[in-house]
Amino acid sequence: MKVTVHQTKDAMGRQAAADGAVKIRAALAEGQRAAIVLATGTSQFEMLQNLVRAEGIDWSRVDVFHLDEYIGLRESHPASFRRFLTERFIERIPCAPAHFHAIDGSADPRTECRRLGELFGACTVDVAFVGIGENGHLAFNDPPADFDTREAFLVVNLDEACRKQQLGEGWFPTLDDVPRQAISMSIDAITKAERIVCTVPDSRKAAVAARAIEGPVTPDLPASILQTHSDCLVHLDSHGAARLKDRGRSAPS
Repeated sequence: MKVTVHQTKDAMGRQAAADGAVKIRAALAEGQRAAIVLATGTSQFEMLQNLVRAEGIDWSRVDVFHLDEYIGLRESHPASFRRFLTERFIERIPCAPAHFHAIDGSADPRTECRRLGELFGACTVDVAFVGIGENGHLAFNDPPADFDTREAFLVVNLDEACRKQQLGEGWFPTLDDVPRQAISMSIDAITKAERIVCTVPDSRKAAVAARAIEGPVTPDLPASILQTHSDCLVHLDSHGAARLKDRGRSAPS
């Protein structure tokens, strides 16, 4: 795990996107296709703004997966993650991707997990862009996360801390409106990516980010699994890094 602290969110997003883009270009240079995984939420705003402008990527040769989606939520809902990525990524890149393997939260959940698992198993993921939740979750794998399953996609129950984060970020009008279940990419599937690029802004995530980066690897803090990945690049802004013991790992931006 390589950790970089940036002075601003914009700098964090620029470098995170650049780290992912260089890996995508390399994969395309080596073969016919590349595959990426995209996260959603406010932690990804700056990264996505820069990734859509990355030069030298033929997106028509890139398959796109995303990490998670609420069960029972239509794509038209403002909090839908497939809507988020359609508006903030798919519609902003120069051409359509090879495939956008959107998670259909309106479909039968078990059937949808099997469908996505087959698609995921047929490719090698070059880059997974992820964030860390306020409760330490990775995708919607809330604590304690299942580190053992080899299923690529799971039906998961969302804990109260996770649901409160979605409310606090403004995606839903009340806590009762936040769904209680979701389809999530598993921990095992995320860590199969050849490179993981993780962005963690904001002081509200500072404590959990420090534990995930500097504490023990445990299912009780799912994002701590990132410590075990051979090519994981973590980018924090100065607020997200405020609780790190080692603040010397910083970028001049």
